[in-house]
Amino acid sequence: MDTVLMLADGRTFAGAQFGARKVAVGEVVFNTSMMGYQEILTDPSYAGQMVCMTQPLIGNYGVNTEDIESLGGRIYALGLIVREASAHYSNHRATNSLNAYLREHDVAGIDQLDTRALTRHIRDQGAMPGAIAPADTPREALLERIRSWGSMEGRSLIPEVTCREPYTVAPEDGSSRFTVCAYDLGAKQMIFRQMAAHGITVHVFPADTPAQVLVDKEPHGFFLSNGPGDPAASPEMVERIKQLLGVRPLWGICLGHQMLALAVGAETYKLPFGHHGGNHPVQDQSSGKIEITAQNHGFAVDEASLTRIGAVVTHVNLNDGSVEGMSVPKLKAQSVQYHPEAAPGPHDATYLFDRFVRLLARG
Repeated sequence: MDTVLMLADGRTFAGAQFGARKVAVGEVVFNTSMMGYQEILTDPSYAGQMVCMTQPLIGNYGVNTEDIESLGGRIYALGLIVREASAHYSNHRATNSLNAYLREHDVAGIDQLDTRALTRHIRDQGAMPGAIAPADTPREALLERIRSWGSMEGRSLIPEVTCREPYTVAPEDGSSRFTVCAYDLGAKQMIFRQMAAHGITVHVFPADTPAQVLVDKEPHGFFLSNGPGDPAASPEMVERIKQLLGVRPLWGICLGHQMLALAVGAETYKLPFGHHGGNHPVQDQSSGKIEITAQNHGFAVDEASLTRIGAVVTHVNLNDGSVEGMSVPKLKAQSVQYHPEAAPGPHDATYLFDRFVRLLARG
């Protein structure tokens, strides 16, 4: 065992070197997905975090050039923690091993770690900063570096993940029925591919674009993407969103859901260890239907604050009762906390793209 994972509380786990050999510091979270490690690594929502996979065998189907969620192919997760990294991979789409992929992108990893013990520790103590480092790294210096990293609370990461220039995603067959202007807060590309598949042309803008630029495009609606960090740490983004409210129908996903809540006067809070994985049960309050969802977030919207402003809770997490969706009818605004586009994960919630289309049609 030549590599360690050390947490801010001093708990240390031994493992083997995997991926790039370096010191990496960030918030440690666990993900309960059984597959989709490449999509997870390239999801901008994981900026500032290191991911522990609870599925014990990771890397058995390699990596490819298609299952990439970030614009430009960058890995945003700071580290990957696994029980067993497969030494061999087999898949007709595979182009490389996971180990080589991490090294190519200079991303740290740790193998042969007791991920069950780590997951239980995070579940009981909460997500916290940690570091992957060579085992011979001086302990006290490493612990000081971890603790000086701070917390995800108060951390604005949108500037690190948003696109640098506007771009457009349109239906490949030219069947566009609607246009939408989207703020990229750290967007997964599958969201825009799903919209295109539903006949929507999406004009994507960097997060610092003035709201009036989006309004002047005269789209059928607006969209707020997923992303990393504390939503309350980006008040300037909240102000831009306020200028879009009521102008056209608006939909938000994940961080976009939280930012919308702040824009309408609600509040957010940090979850103990977040929701990360592809097996979270959510109930649609309008139909009573329960869907299994893909999720990746560390913050949530406070239900009492939504009630005070007259918003409607549309979806509820059946594990902890947290808000998973809301609607503000007078402002033609809706949002969900989870990921209806999946990638990876189940596809129970893709109907939400149809709902968005109907919202756009009503204007």
